[in-house]
Amino acid sequence: MFREMRRRKQEIPREICERVLRGGSFGVLAVQGDGGYPYAVPVNYVYTDSKIYFHCARMGHKLDGIAENNRVSFCVTDQDTVFAEKYTTNYRSVIAFGRARVLQGEEEMRRPLMELALKYVPGGEAQHEPVIEKDLYHVCVVEITVEHMTGKEGTYVAQDRGACKS
Repeated sequence: MFREMRRRKQEIPREICERVLRGGSFGVLAVQGDGGYPYAVPVNYVYTDSKIYFHCARMGHKLDGIAENNRVSFCVTDQDTVFAEKYTTNYRSVIAFGRARVLQGEEEMRRPLMELALKYVPGGEAQHEPVIEKDLYHVCVVEITVEHMTGKEGTYVAQDRGACKS
């Protein structure tokens, strides 16, 4: 069902893929857009328990696309260093494929919203609870159940700079 990576030597193992997903500051969500065009949009997210969560407004292009077709992809890049003189780049990225669903009810939404808050805003749960309570009825939380993921890394070693691979 999913294609195998063509450049297998650059494939990274699942545990590294998951580390990239846990550590990324944003990802790009791709859904089926209007008129059959893909719609890709950057979102803040959290990866936990093998699922990706993000929040958004209760209406919009993302949700319309998910309602039309819940199959989505999600891409995160955690390394991107350009070596212009060599026409190459050091990079590491992950693409996850899965099915998205809008969480229903406040109890289902609370934990992912807390995980998002803890990821992006320093502080403890007690600090975030009032904000989550206030916003709970104004946001949507989407869960992506990952069905397949691939990660790829390309590294260039400069003679005078040493290895760039992390």
